[in-house]
Amino acid sequence: MSLPKTHYSISERFRGFLPVVVDVETGGFNSETDALLEISAVLLAMDSQGNLTPDDHLSFLIKPFKGSRVDQAAIDFIGQDPFSPFRLDYSEEKALNDIFTFIRAAIKKYKCNRAILVGHNAAFDLSFVNAGAKRIKAKRNPFHPFSCFDTCSLAGVAYGHTVLARACELAHISFNQEHAHSARYDAEKTAELFCKIVNQWRQLNEGIIANQAIKSNHSS
Repeated sequence: MSLPKTHYSISERFRGFLPVVVDVETGGFNSETDALLEISAVLLAMDSQGNLTPDDHLSFLIKPFKGSRVDQAAIDFIGQDPFSPFRLDYSEEKALNDIFTFIRAAIKKYKCNRAILVGHNAAFDLSFVNAGAKRIKAKRNPFHPFSCFDTCSLAGVAYGHTVLARACELAHISFNQEHAHSARYDAEKTAELFCKIVNQWRQLNEGIIANQAIKSNHSS
């Protein structure tokens, strides 16, 4: 019994998709009406042994778009005032276009066809990215429009817990609650969690395949 080819490139590992970890902070739960206040994207890299690791990242604080809603509960939750004159923020158009350019360059670098969003409760993040892309009339949104990798679900399977902080703890990933609800920090921790789960699955799968090969050789 011969061992199947091991995937040591991101493109091959994820069927031509480039996983990009994204976290957003928002003014509420409705992507059509509520402001996108912060976005962070973390790229991933794969080493020669097939291990996935967090790589470059890009983050922006964003000015609420005209007419958008920002709930006070959201401000209290993220711990920052999006209307503060001391907040160094960018327009939604500038932030999203720069994020998309950043990701498209990585897609080209890794010879992938498209990006796929990785997030903790990923459908929420993707809905705000897609709504923002629609508002700014982005010509080239690099993300798959509806498919995503959700670390909430993956952590539930791998560690029996869905809350990011607790999942990181169970995965032996440090997590500082004081830094939580910052898009950059949460994206970085989500990236670490995703890599840990993917790498553990690869190691487990390779071990199973190796044992099957040994058993097959002994029985032949």
